[in-house]
Amino acid sequence: MYKKFFGLRESPFNVNPDPRYLYLTRHIQEALACLIYGIQTRKGFVLLTGEVGTGKTTVINKLLEWSRQERVSTAFMFNPRLSETEFFDYMMADFGIACDSTMKSRTLMKLNQWLLDQHQKGNRAVLIVDEAQNLSTEMLEEIRLLTNLETSTEKLLQIVLAGQPELEDKLNDPQLRQLRQRITLWAKTRPLTLLETHGYVKERLHIAGSKGEEIFTSAAIEAVHRHASGIPRIVNLLCEHALISAFVEHCTTVSEKMVDEVARDFDLQEADLEPAPKPPLGGGIPVLVDHPLLPLTKASGEKKN
Repeated sequence: MYKKFFGLRESPFNVNPDPRYLYLTRHIQEALACLIYGIQTRKGFVLLTGEVGTGKTTVINKLLEWSRQERVSTAFMFNPRLSETEFFDYMMADFGIACDSTMKSRTLMKLNQWLLDQHQKGNRAVLIVDEAQNLSTEMLEEIRLLTNLETSTEKLLQIVLAGQPELEDKLNDPQLRQLRQRITLWAKTRPLTLLETHGYVKERLHIAGSKGEEIFTSAAIEAVHRHASGIPRIVNLLCEHALISAFVEHCTTVSEKMVDEVARDFDLQEADLEPAPKPPLGGGIPVLVDHPLLPLTKASGEKKN
């Protein structure tokens, strides 16, 4: 509706997790590097957590894009509310493994043989589970047991568990201590800083076709950041509706007042934003590298003494 008015080819603030629009903040770069490193080095379990709307699924889609380029076989489980039989059936189908029997023993035999064949060819396979905080304790334990498929030196199947912070709490349950001990890498997505919000908005406009005109004033972007608390999904929501408001009013520039009005319509209150967290220890690869005995805590980037 407003695209031609602002000189855009497409809508820049769709909420779909399009990897083309992945804005590489430091934390996003670290999270993606962590996942790729875990797969390349056959670490077994890798954990990705973050608040709702901070870009986990977009990171996963970028990881899937990388996997296709690197010819890494993937099974992507986006619906965690499957029964055990349905879960294994979907995983086998997504890997492209034909299996006539629904018996778990036969399924595991087929999977193990396929993984061994892939390993002999020098190929990797990764199981990615999104919204993993909704998995039952029993299903998480079944997934843990899949890492028993291994050679004497390497894991045959790499597993990425992605979910909201509730997943961290779930993994601290004593019933899941064996799974927690097998997680060797942990990455987190975080809200945007004010500077990152400026870059995020301008980058998405550029990808959508903007030639560099000022569509959002600096004050408008600051208002977006305040009302969204740096959450990219809410940034998209506010920017999308602010563009519509500007179009309706025949204004070529989005003002702070327009953003405030949209925020009121969606009942978004300004938040006291916390300062940006300190960078994780070690710089490049996030926490828990090769240290499976450390308990998971919400203090990402710091090891417990």
